[in-house]
Amino acid sequence: MTSLPDVEFVVRSIAQTAVDNEKYFGDLDSVVGDGDFGYSLARGFEIVLADWDGYDRTEIATFLQKVAMAITGRIGGTSGPIWGTAFLRAASVAKGKDDLTGDDVVAMLRASIEGIKARGNADVGDKTLLDALVPATDAIEAGVAAGQTPVEIVAVAATTARQAADATTPMIAKRGRASYTGERSIGSPDAGAVAVAVILEALASSWREKEEAK
Repeated sequence: MTSLPDVEFVVRSIAQTAVDNEKYFGDLDSVVGDGDFGYSLARGFEIVLADWDGYDRTEIATFLQKVAMAITGRIGGTSGPIWGTAFLRAASVAKGKDDLTGDDVVAMLRASIEGIKARGNADVGDKTLLDALVPATDAIEAGVAAGQTPVEIVAVAATTARQAADATTPMIAKRGRASYTGERSIGSPDAGAVAVAVILEALASSWREKEEAK
């Protein structure tokens, strides 16, 4: 079972990783995009971290809604609505739950994915963060079904996301600002997909350390 402290741990890891990798994500985006992805993501999650102690923690869903509102209100461009929608959709699945099962977590991720697809008018194969997030979610679902531990599940999800992000390199971008560059988008990985991989890798590492410290 996953409790509110676990959810807080995951969200804080996502936020810190986004802030720490501002330049890296921006450099990736500047190859075919406008280079503001790393900056936008970092500014949004900086607010999340700055306001961390003030968020309503009445229940998991309320906490995630507050985070979503902070992201949507602060992150510029298309990233704000997309990442904000992901957190809002996850919150809707968690509503009324004090603890989350593995199946709940998978359902939250699936809801986030559908929200991103709708908001960004994108799907797998369009060279977006979905190309890493969907395979990673598939891996998480398989891990839950197999009875793996959270540490094992997140580790496999991180490996899957990294492989999937690398696999976006030969793709032509069909959505987002990178799509305007056509064939120039071939030869570099999608910044959003790489961000998903980096975030999951950081989470896998910190989650393992958390468990070993018990």
